[in-house]
Amino acid sequence: MKTVTLNNGVVMPQIGYGVYQVSPTECERCVSDALSVGYRMIDTAQAYHNEEGVGAAVKKSGIARDELFLVSKVWISNYGFDKAKVSIDESLHKLGTDYIDLMLLHQPFCDRYGAYRALEAAYKEGKVRAIGVSNFYPDHFIDLASNVEIVPAVNQVETHVFDQQIEAQGYMKEFGTHVMAWAPLAEGRNNFFTNPVLEAIGKKYGKSVAQVPLRWLIQRDVIIIPKSVHVERMQQNMDIFDFELSQEDMAAIAALDTRQSLFFDHHAPEVVKMFMGWR
Repeated sequence: MKTVTLNNGVVMPQIGYGVYQVSPTECERCVSDALSVGYRMIDTAQAYHNEEGVGAAVKKSGIARDELFLVSKVWISNYGFDKAKVSIDESLHKLGTDYIDLMLLHQPFCDRYGAYRALEAAYKEGKVRAIGVSNFYPDHFIDLASNVEIVPAVNQVETHVFDQQIEAQGYMKEFGTHVMAWAPLAEGRNNFFTNPVLEAIGKKYGKSVAQVPLRWLIQRDVIIIPKSVHVERMQQNMDIFDFELSQEDMAAIAALDTRQSLFFDHHAPEVVKMFMGWR
């Protein structure tokens, strides 16, 4: 398992298993399968409503806690210092753990400064080992990172071959912050799994269309959390460390970038209005 070292010295697996859109009833089984095939980082969130399933799978796995890396996120309805502090304790309880390895702010809206101060407090209290943000575009990120005590260790953002976050990653590096990709397989959108460039490169290395862009992200020093509910695909998504893409192939994939989200533009007024309805 390849790892990255965060800006506070914490070592984190570069590939993990994400449980976004995994139902609470299915989550325990899926996480158990992921752990059985070798995943040691699990990414969840308060808004996913499946932290208990993650905690149950971890408890039953018999794997030592210090061999696992748990990630969760504070939802915007829990923003503000006091509410965020309470919600972090609730996440600890649901996950059945004394500490969370990485805790993020889920969205760049509402009282993000108050919520981030709660993350800093939890970090100082040893309740979390590292803190960061999610879905913060460069302007959101630079503003926050320049005005807090503890610079975010991670920014989890939509990152895949069609929205590559090249410029954003450059800004993150200035702060020593790692990019963590959600939807690294674009959830199959934009004919992802039949893309001729990815298909051709996959044939060259004897790899699937999914494995090629995951390897591309790994070589870009991006943390990834591919999701599948099928154990065979979970294994396949991890089987990306026995080959290396050439610079020519990296460039061919880079040319697929549209610099546009396939999901949410966090600067669009209608998107912001939608999130305000999810408070």
